[in-house]
Amino acid sequence: MDEIKWGIIGCGDVTEWKSGPAFNKVAHSSIVAVMRRDAKKAQDYALRHAVSKWYSDANQLINDPEVNAIYVATPPDSHAEFAIKAMMAGKPVYVEKPMAVRYTDCIRMNKVSADTQMPLFVAYYRRSLPYFNKVKELIESKTIGIPLMIDLKLFSPPRQDDLKLETHIWRVKPEIAGGGYFYDMACHTLDILDYIFGPISEVSGVFANRAGLYAAEDVVTASFRFKNGPVGCGSWCFVSHEKAKSDVIEILGTKGRISFSTFEFSPIILETNEGKQEFMPANPPHIQQYMIENIVQDLRGEGKSPSNGISGARTNKVMDFILNKVTLSQEIFFHD
Repeated sequence: MDEIKWGIIGCGDVTEWKSGPAFNKVAHSSIVAVMRRDAKKAQDYALRHAVSKWYSDANQLINDPEVNAIYVATPPDSHAEFAIKAMMAGKPVYVEKPMAVRYTDCIRMNKVSADTQMPLFVAYYRRSLPYFNKVKELIESKTIGIPLMIDLKLFSPPRQDDLKLETHIWRVKPEIAGGGYFYDMACHTLDILDYIFGPISEVSGVFANRAGLYAAEDVVTASFRFKNGPVGCGSWCFVSHEKAKSDVIEILGTKGRISFSTFEFSPIILETNEGKQEFMPANPPHIQQYMIENIVQDLRGEGKSPSNGISGARTNKVMDFILNKVTLSQEIFFHD
């Protein structure tokens, strides 16, 4: 492909700043059409972002001959449907995270990608950010020796929308999101650990709904082992007290320790016998820009995206195991 002409399915909040404007800032990339079920909102987005065409029907956008790549930015319950339709129409797909509401949907998506030879990418954009690549560099250069274990915590208080049934957003509705905030947020942490250390080969979890604000799980703990050796544990709570807020990942090694965060982008701290160092690589103004650039380069044959359907499916698989959504008959896929 020479020029990547994107069509966006689901031009909601995430596309306003995190991703949408970046498609037009990357060389050889532009948005030519957008879609939203609400026609007025689709038209409004198109006018505000100087996009020439808008639709209220996803099929019309997918079949638009000017569109040669699709970005699916709808809630997760429709990711598989739209991604598969787009690939069947001969168009590469960039799909928001999590890749789907369940691991079995990810398997279907990857099968269609293989059968059609259409590339499939997932919006785990942290893989392209200098911040996380600095952590990866510190690990690979053995600044802390052999990585032994990982300890991570993400605690946050409930949001205003969580307090009343009538204001619940789709992120706490398992039938739409796959789970609660765990599915929406923990996927970023689990994916970046997969990027740094490789696939998780063993995992188990315990989860509960303690505050009773919505149907989904609001506290989760997990233990895991990476295929190449390190072990880890994680704790997530989305109904904590304000004073208990935490966003930290600690990696312990034979020669030191690294600590960093998933969402806060607090300074990366390296502690060894040589002392303490801090690193703070800058993010792009549009957080997905470097990932979109990687994908465009991949589609043009000039590079390789660090996130794709195979790596994205692994993260869904781990979350499904933690929430006990994978049956024994599916465990064979855990070691693929």
